[in-house]
Amino acid sequence: MSKKIHFIAVGGAVMHNLALALNKKGYQVTGSDDEINDPSKSRLAAAGILPAEMGWFPEKITSDLDAVILGMHAFADNPELAKAQELGLKIYSFPEYIYEQSLNKQRVVIAGSHGKTSITSIILHVLKYFNRKFDYLVGAQIEGFDIMVELNDDSPVIIIEGDEYPESKIHLKSKFLFYHPHIALFSGIAWDHFNIFPTFDSYVRTFEELADGLPKAGSIIYDETDDILKVIGEKDRADVSKFPYKAHPYKIENGKCILQTKDGDVPLEIFGEHNMKNLNGAKIILDRLGITDEEFYEAIQHFSGASKRLEKLGENGNTLIYKDFAHAPSKLEATTNATKSLYPSRRLVACYELHTFSSLNKDFLPQYEHKMNNADTAIVFYSPHTLEMKRMPMITPDDIKKAFGDENLMVFTDAQALKEFLMSQNWFQTNLLMMSSGTFGGLDLVQLSNEVLAKEVVEEFPKVKVISQPKEDNSWSGLLSTFKKVFEG
Repeated sequence: MSKKIHFIAVGGAVMHNLALALNKKGYQVTGSDDEINDPSKSRLAAAGILPAEMGWFPEKITSDLDAVILGMHAFADNPELAKAQELGLKIYSFPEYIYEQSLNKQRVVIAGSHGKTSITSIILHVLKYFNRKFDYLVGAQIEGFDIMVELNDDSPVIIIEGDEYPESKIHLKSKFLFYHPHIALFSGIAWDHFNIFPTFDSYVRTFEELADGLPKAGSIIYDETDDILKVIGEKDRADVSKFPYKAHPYKIENGKCILQTKDGDVPLEIFGEHNMKNLNGAKIILDRLGITDEEFYEAIQHFSGASKRLEKLGENGNTLIYKDFAHAPSKLEATTNATKSLYPSRRLVACYELHTFSSLNKDFLPQYEHKMNNADTAIVFYSPHTLEMKRMPMITPDDIKKAFGDENLMVFTDAQALKEFLMSQNWFQTNLLMMSSGTFGGLDLVQLSNEVLAKEVVEEFPKVKVISQPKEDNSWSGLLSTFKKVFEG
């Protein structure tokens, strides 16, 4: 007899994917939400489990339900939640439910302020490439995977992207603390979610709690170039193995990133110093799961990246245009640096939208200081309407320039004005990077890309910045000094 599961706030990115996974498994799935947007809406509709109308309906909560799964966007006074509590039903947050479904599996959790989606995606890609059996939870759509969650009764291992954000509005406990992993990877710590973790210490503490919870014979894998992680990773824990990592040796040739291995060069479809760290961390986990170096290098050549991460919108002989989901200071810096390193002699126009609660908070803004230094033209966009919707105090362009530490920073609050500025640029030997977890005020980035690429250019080499790579990068072989230089191309 199939189980009956009801989702409160079914429209969320992970929630609707979990609903799809259980529906695929043969469970009877129902759900409610006060608003559901695409792609969740169309995907739930295609599976036949889209709620007939929006809103909360206590009558949907019946005594024959095997479980109720509560989403982060449901408040404590939700009428469906109240009915479930009244009936004494089993109520789970989605991380609690994932844990219960993986009690008898080896649990691998990827945690960190940045890189966790990419690392998880690499692991899933390689395991699938060799037809290994596994379950997973990942925070983005990946090529070759229909849904972001998979739960089977016979999978020996589950790969989980571990989010530090709270599991629900009822219990403000980080999601990843519910998974109790046997293997945990920490990709980096850079203060985020300012509304939940008001101090950096409180933010670090939740990661340390995850590390301290590893069982005997567990494994901790961490980025050794992150000073905070080094302290957490090297802490003595009974019978826990430690595996530090850094960027895999690589070089860049003709705009392509190439891994340097003892058996020769391995061409990649992804690029950037941060991605060389990501794949090296993933490689250690895959080794623990029985994937050899030879197998890893074979599979990684065909990995094109996670959705919305350095996604190419278009290119011509002069210009490459990328969009990226970067929405925090560390992600902004890593993505900007990666794009610049691909074609260091080209001018880079980098545009970043302040969109999240943390990023729009005046007290948090100083975390962005110098994070766009590698861009030749740095632009920040924010929408006053977003501040109104989030009920946050207004910030000014001067606040942003001061926080970023760049008087030449260009700040826009109107999407059309931003587009007009971009269209006024000479795109000869110039790349464009658009970074946001929002929408740039409704700007159509595909259309913008097409219009930029169709624009006539003037053959005039622009001034570009040349900045040395981080010290762990061997690809430039010390040819550049550690200080910024400006030269005429």
